[in-house]
Amino acid sequence: MTEIELRSVAFNDHAAIPRRHSGEGDDVSPPLTWSAVPDGTSELVLLCEDPDAPGGSFLHWLVTGIDPGSSGAAEGESPRGQEWPNGFGRVGWGGPMPPPGHGVHRYFFRLWAVSESLSLHGKPTVDAVHRAVRGHALASGTLVGTYQR
Repeated sequence: MTEIELRSVAFNDHAAIPRRHSGEGDDVSPPLTWSAVPDGTSELVLLCEDPDAPGGSFLHWLVTGIDPGSSGAAEGESPRGQEWPNGFGRVGWGGPMPPPGHGVHRYFFRLWAVSESLSLHGKPTVDAVHRAVRGHALASGTLVGTYQR
């Protein structure tokens, strides 16, 4: 599988996500850019998850149906596509908000180029998204940010 370059000017890979993007800050999504989307991509899928959450992987952001010709999203904006409910029960971005004193949490921003639209319904879980992508991913990119309270 080829690699998509996924970046943010707000934080570097494996570095702290600024408070502005957290649930205790302004709760605005970080700016993201991507490149190297392969030919034959039907759509892009963006997922942000916290695998360090006490109850298992927590969904912070899910957008499907993103135009493969797009190259990113500005701060506070979602890529054009279908936004889904996050683990907080709201549609769209839900910033980092780990339990106080729980240590550093990692936030995996994943972007997949898929060969066909995913079959998701209702309030998909992180695991459901991973299962839906399996077998349809042409390329992927990952950016990891950290946050603690």
